[in-house]
Amino acid sequence: MPDAAGRPRVLFLCTANSCRSQIAEGWARAIHGNRLEAVSAGASPSTLNPLAVRVMAEAGVDIGSHRSKSIEETDPETLDLVVTVCADAHESCPVFPGSARVVHRGFDDPPRLAKDAKSEEEALPHYRRVRDEIRAFVEQELPELLSRD
Repeated sequence: MPDAAGRPRVLFLCTANSCRSQIAEGWARAIHGNRLEAVSAGASPSTLNPLAVRVMAEAGVDIGSHRSKSIEETDPETLDLVVTVCADAHESCPVFPGSARVVHRGFDDPPRLAKDAKSEEEALPHYRRVRDEIRAFVEQELPELLSRD
């Protein structure tokens, strides 16, 4: 169900709503903010990942004021599209009331990729790669998904 301005509502869903879904929400707002309303949530919300905030800031997108949210906080019955960005969220994705279409577009988990990094500087390339992959999805594939009925 489109928002008050007639824009479709898109939810990016991940397990913790700490990294990938937050990055996707940030990109969607920055790139398509006039054409859609982007929100993110987690099946088991935790806390915002500071390295996700850092790599998005490097790209000129501020997600520092975001917080990890539950699905219920997103007004799920008004969603048009749900994009699961991790396999765990896709597998445990709840049934959404209303007419929301659910699609899966998985991305690697930067914290998991960087678990053996000895420093933030060593971890950041993993976050940057996933950030850039999510940006490409939001720029190129998301508009196509929204144009489908």
